[in-house]
Amino acid sequence: MEKKKHHTDPRILRTRQLIKDAFVELLEEMDLQKITVNRLAERATINRVTFYLHYRDIPDMLEMMAEDMIDDISTIFSKTPTDQTSPYENNWKIIENLLDHIAEHSNFYKNLLASKKVPIFRDRLTMFLRERIVTKIEESERRSHGTEILKEDILIWYETSALIGTIVSWLQNDMPYTPTFLAKQFSLLHHRGEKCN
Repeated sequence: MEKKKHHTDPRILRTRQLIKDAFVELLEEMDLQKITVNRLAERATINRVTFYLHYRDIPDMLEMMAEDMIDDISTIFSKTPTDQTSPYENNWKIIENLLDHIAEHSNFYKNLLASKKVPIFRDRLTMFLRERIVTKIEESERRSHGTEILKEDILIWYETSALIGTIVSWLQNDMPYTPTFLAKQFSLLHHRGEKCN
């Protein structure tokens, strides 16, 4: 996926960004069902034909926007250095980089992740984070060699919901804390929970 982005013509990327920005603006003003290709094209200062060169329809556009979001977040996870001294520090750094990214694109995430108007974005992020958390739990179990009292599926539900819920609340409250502070707080909570087990 990342290679595809590097080889995409900058004009295509600019047009898609115009469409994305126009969609976010319109979503602030009206329900999803009222957003038409005509309205999107007009707001993005493009014509309908240009829209259809990029997307089949609005559901296709949402699907591709959600894929792009996950590609961006996946890149953050894969590019975060893991040379810190402990898994605790690694997790904190990944969360901090994720929150930095969300803060940088806060208008997009506030309207598409923190809102219930377009569930595909929260659903995709939930699936992505769940996969990462499963991997982390499996690695932790291999290191501990102990028998866990906690059921794995409950732990996955809890950790995924806690992270997404924290991000959504942070966005809905206009990001009152810096990404660094919030990431540290989240990691302290998580680390504290591990000490109690």
